[in-house]
Amino acid sequence: MNAFVWILLLSILWAAMTEEFTLSNLGIGFVLSYIILYASQHVLGVSGFITKFPRFLAFIPFFAMEFIKANLRVAYDIVTPTYHMRPAIVAIPLEAKTDEEITSLANLISLTPGTLSLDVSTDRKVLYIYTMFIRDRDSFVREIKEGLEKRILEVLR
Repeated sequence: MNAFVWILLLSILWAAMTEEFTLSNLGIGFVLSYIILYASQHVLGVSGFITKFPRFLAFIPFFAMEFIKANLRVAYDIVTPTYHMRPAIVAIPLEAKTDEEITSLANLISLTPGTLSLDVSTDRKVLYIYTMFIRDRDSFVREIKEGLEKRILEVLR
């Protein structure tokens, strides 16, 4: 059975045993269930969700900071009298291989203000991105590859 399903079942069992079906009590049950499954993952043979969940939790503040920085950059350009835009289309070589990985990367890039995913090459090795603010292509590519793509692949693989 899937580790996530185990955690949900154990969380509901926790709430039933404590006779309190509140969101906070289910959250406590979720945390306790996760700890139990993490400690016994070698015995039970569950590992996918158990190892990916902490990576996902670490990804959330990383992407939130990237999202806030991009919003502030675009807002600053809007409120100042001079434009600081330097638009460009940049080719990003991909390490992502599956449809899920490529789509997640492309959607998160498009979600951040000032960038937009345009296309994926036919051999699925290059992602073309429009960006409003670019100073150096190499540093932009490195920022995407070592930041967003690396962290997405850690979560999904």
